[in-house]
Amino acid sequence: MSMHRSLKSANKIAAKRNVLKRYERIDVLKERGEWKPGDKAYGLRKTKPPV
Repeated sequence: MSMHRSLKSANKIAAKRNVLKRYERIDVLKERGEWKPGDKAYGLRKTKPPV
């Protein structure tokens, strides 16, 4: 049985996400030097994904 064509390309979608997960935002803040060990992980500033 063959797979429907709309399902075949679903694995190839690699769109840029606008929203980062918490651990990704912490990584971005670490790279910028705005995150210190011991800082709270809640209430983080908004960050844009790296280009």
